[in-house]
This record gives sequence, structure tokens and C-alpha cells, in this order.
Amino acid sequence: MSYGPDINEMFRHAASFVDRILKGSKPAEMPIERTTRFELAINLKTAAALGLNIPKSLLQRADRLVE
Repeated sequence: MSYGPDINEMFRHAASFVDRILKGSKPAEMPIERTTRFELAINLKTAAALGLNIPKSLLQRADRLVE
């Protein structure tokens, strides 16, 4: 199981910063922004190998299930 920032969103966000810098914005004057989207990934194969039963409510909330 993993819970962390959405990597794809972080790359898109970084690209927007690069775009602003290339258009002339000064990096020192740009605000610091934090990730707002996090994702929950559950590896079902590993959970089964460890003998873990993942509750259905947690499976429904997961953004990604790895089988």
C-alpha cells in the first residue's frame, strides 16, 4: 500500500513553473506551492502473498489497484 502525491500532477505542475520562468518570471518571486492531490495505491498480489485481507471500504477508496 502506498499513499503519496500524484507524480503525474507534480510533473505537470513543474512544467508550468518552467513555462513561467522561460517567459521571464523570476524564480525568487514565484510562490511556493504544495501538492493538493494524493493517491492511494494498493498491491493486491503482495497483500495476498502476505495473507492480508484488505477491507472492501479501503479498496473502494483506492485510486489504483495493482493486481
